[in-house]
Amino acid sequence: MSRAFVNEDNAAAQADQPVERQVSAQPNYVTPTGLTQLQAKVGELQQQLSAQSARGEQADKQRQADLERDLRYFNQRLLSAQVVTPASSTHKVQIGSRVTFADEHNAEQTVQLVGEDQADAPAGLINWGSPLGRALLGAQLGEEVLWQRPAGDQLIEIIRIGPA
Repeated sequence: MSRAFVNEDNAAAQADQPVERQVSAQPNYVTPTGLTQLQAKVGELQQQLSAQSARGEQADKQRQADLERDLRYFNQRLLSAQVVTPASSTHKVQIGSRVTFADEHNAEQTVQLVGEDQADAPAGLINWGSPLGRALLGAQLGEEVLWQRPAGDQLIEIIRIGPA
């Protein structure tokens, strides 16, 4: 048999397997809400996988492989989760803080620093390890910090810090 046919067979077999989700190298700091969400996600995936497995031969094998991959990822995230103490300072930005900042045009924006898996930018939940999160983390009320954005650096001023 030609070597080309063997490689095609291997490629076809690998196409059925989903690509593993990459786990971030940064510490997995989570808020208490983020931990609850991770636990719920693992439970939801376990239920969906059980439902697929219960279908036996009728199960969608690709869906089952996707669920198994996602379950491995979220179980690992749950095991590595480091719950942070809820932010209470109104003077220094911490993970969990709700921060209002203003740009050079005095346009205000409010975000909350959260863990990676809880991040949802349209909802104002920003990963503490993102460029904005790193600029804000540890900043103090009234301080100007440099937000190093892909679109260009921007100086922002911290105008309010509060708990979640």
